[in-house]
Amino acid sequence: MAVAGGIIGGGIFRTPATVAQRVGSTRLVLLAWAVGGVIALIGAFCFGELGYRRPKAGGGYVYLRETWGPLPAFLYGWALLLVIATGAIAAVAVTFANYALALAGLPESLTVPLAVATIVLLAGINYVGVKPAAVTQNIFTVLKLAALAALIAAAVFVATPPVAARPSPTLPDGWLATLVALGAALVPILFTYGGWQQTNFIAEEIVEPERNLPRALVLGVAIVVVVYLLANVAYLTVLGPTGLATSTAPAADVMRVLLGPAAGTVIAAGIAVSTFGFLNLVILVTPRVLQAMAADGVFFPGLAALHPGYRTPTAAILVLAGWSIVLTLSGTFSQLVDYVAFGDWIFFGLTVAGLFVYRARDAQAGVKPPPGAFRVPAYPWTPALFVVAAGLVVASSVRSNPKNAVIGTGLLGLGIPVYAFWRARRGAATPAA
Repeated sequence: MAVAGGIIGGGIFRTPATVAQRVGSTRLVLLAWAVGGVIALIGAFCFGELGYRRPKAGGGYVYLRETWGPLPAFLYGWALLLVIATGAIAAVAVTFANYALALAGLPESLTVPLAVATIVLLAGINYVGVKPAAVTQNIFTVLKLAALAALIAAAVFVATPPVAARPSPTLPDGWLATLVALGAALVPILFTYGGWQQTNFIAEEIVEPERNLPRALVLGVAIVVVVYLLANVAYLTVLGPTGLATSTAPAADVMRVLLGPAAGTVIAAGIAVSTFGFLNLVILVTPRVLQAMAADGVFFPGLAALHPGYRTPTAAILVLAGWSIVLTLSGTFSQLVDYVAFGDWIFFGLTVAGLFVYRARDAQAGVKPPPGAFRVPAYPWTPALFVVAAGLVVASSVRSNPKNAVIGTGLLGLGIPVYAFWRARRGAATPAA
């Protein structure tokens, strides 16, 4: 449930319109989502093997540290704390508050207070243990899937779309233009499929992680791929490719066609459920990265401690929630996320590329995998394809907004002196041999 819950947020309710704008036909829309799903599955297989090899708290931070060194690993954790995770928490909490208030008929002036209260509530749930947080996650993941299933079923069994009345969409001219359009469409698709890697952050707290983590990753991503494809079938069935491309809220438009005025309530409830579940997962898993950084001596030592009773990284949870609340109150989170979003995919690509390093070390040491070991299929082609896809996302993000990329690189670079400070402090605290 954690894997699917980490992927399904608000993106599937908005991104399909952007994809339809870029490719223009039903066939290409579905092809783009299928290709994105294959890439996400490859990523799940790669992180499955990484999780099998190193079932430790911290996930990508640990893999980066062991393959590329402590500085890239620290910069990844720094980016998560500075804005990638905390900015996402702030942005999604505000989105949740907007829809929850609309459902309750309360004024928009309560948006920020409700967003802050939601962060505090979920931090409290995660503070008192993994089990209550996991139960919360499972409940809201089921509700997310149920909401999408209802949309899909309604479109398939209720809709009678006026497809013939719609104008033909503009298609890319020639195979090269088609490839370029598909590449452009894959960028928002891959962002929408993102989130499955977060489960690796809590590998140490999963029962038999060597066996269960890879299975959970692959199965969870496969379920989401099927659900996302069916959701796009629903959008296209009701709206057609042109209607989807011109929609600003595809899910709302579909339900409005099918349910009339009641659509607003249905969509608000679906998005509120999706965003609440996503928030819970991010607050559940991200503190494990801060905990791992502190244990390595490159961040505040107190963040490495576990609560003696709850066995949770309570200090790390409080720091994550506290900074998320600051960003929520400041109102700058959306801009900060735009600055460093491309950096997330740099670390994605580096992490999967680390699989080549692990395999090469095994080969040099003559280490063979034990019977039943989880291995990425079609190695080395599959991880290479994922690294190329990550590069595509980064290049497209930089090309579309070079100013943000420069500022984002600067924000990441601020982590270098912070890292140097903690390394020097750790060295000073270590007695000479």
